[in-house]
Amino acid sequence: MLTLLSVCSPFSRAAEEIKAVQLYSQDELLRLIHRNEHLTQVVLDDCQLVQDIEARAQTLKIPAYQFLWGDMLAWGVCVTADPERGINFMRQAADQGLAEGLEQLGRYYAQGKLVQQDKERAVVFLREASMLGNQKAQIELVELFLDGYGSPYDYEDAYHWLYNAITNNKKTHQKITSCLTKLEKLMHPKAVRKAKRPLDT
Repeated sequence: MLTLLSVCSPFSRAAEEIKAVQLYSQDELLRLIHRNEHLTQVVLDDCQLVQDIEARAQTLKIPAYQFLWGDMLAWGVCVTADPERGINFMRQAADQGLAEGLEQLGRYYAQGKLVQQDKERAVVFLREASMLGNQKAQIELVELFLDGYGSPYDYEDAYHWLYNAITNNKKTHQKITSCLTKLEKLMHPKAVRKAKRPLDT
């Protein structure tokens, strides 16, 4: 009887309802995006933050929130899917220099995901993200170069960024080594030597 009362108690129901989800800080959201856990987190939070996310994307125009809102719209996470608006918000985040937004748009154009495949346009987005230090973009950019897209004039920069990349992920490390080995074969030895300089400070 006591157990039944405790389960049905208005106090226990009120306690459950009070579990309000705190809005993500900018740094926390960027970490979630970096680990590709941002959409999962929104779902785990029972879609409670949809209006706050939309406001920070649409009204405050915070790049990380524009990216999150765009991804939610693109894939119908906690909202009705609207890929066109989703890509538009991702582009706004990219235009403000969000490396993750640039990388994702570059990847989507490279794969033809949600947009028409355009590998030359992918190179533009991935090069910008690579300049900002996005390691995924750096690898994807070199892979496009190896497939014959982009300009040989950019090989030195791409090699330089990847040569100085740091990762404790064994698979990623091997991927970087493989990309560098293949790209080196397309470059003049002098350009390779120059590309092996330390990262610009």
